[in-house]
Amino acid sequence: MARVLVVDDEPGVRTALHRGLTAEGMEVVSVGDGQSALRAALTGSFDAVVLDIILPGLSGYRVLEHMRAAGVDTPVLLVSAKDGEIDQADGLDLGADGYLVKPFSFVVLVAQLKSMLRRRDATLGRTGQRVRLGGLVVDPAARSASYEGNAMELSPREFALLHALASRPDTAVAKDELLRLVWGDSQAASRNVVEVYVGYLRRKLEAVGAGHLLRTVRGFGYLVGSGT
Repeated sequence: MARVLVVDDEPGVRTALHRGLTAEGMEVVSVGDGQSALRAALTGSFDAVVLDIILPGLSGYRVLEHMRAAGVDTPVLLVSAKDGEIDQADGLDLGADGYLVKPFSFVVLVAQLKSMLRRRDATLGRTGQRVRLGGLVVDPAARSASYEGNAMELSPREFALLHALASRPDTAVAKDELLRLVWGDSQAASRNVVEVYVGYLRRKLEAVGAGHLLRTVRGFGYLVGSGT
């Protein structure tokens, strides 16, 4: 399931995109201002960003500029009422992967998003992308994890569990969903196995001073939070 960040200051547009993209099978997080967009985007926990240019606080151009300067290469689809060639060129020069002019067809937006996600999958080799959450860095390509520069020695299953949780920051993930994401099938193992591996992972996070990031949501599952 692709995780998409939608950024637009118009509540109606956010609601429509949230509903439409959810219906397309995507997990959607929506925000309405530039600062919130930047904080969310810098976690690296999204597969794509739909980013309006005119935003309160920080423009979409500046959000994109800060993302790329920080090394976050999440695909970005800029959307704007500005249809000039210079506007589009500026956005692409800053590192956007696409540019869509308002009012746009939802079908075209979905097609562009899916095309960006396919290219992203090919580039990543389907390993997933690096996640940064405060001092926590989880890099699937290098299969490495660290907190404040301190490396963690994780088994493949522990690493997959950490990446699954960190890729959805501050979001509770159910045990059945973790079984699907980490073990490949919600029936592949029991929920008790998830609890055991969460215990292993918690001890290794505590060893590098990051134990506070992993939290239990009673009766549901677990989350990795920003710690802020």
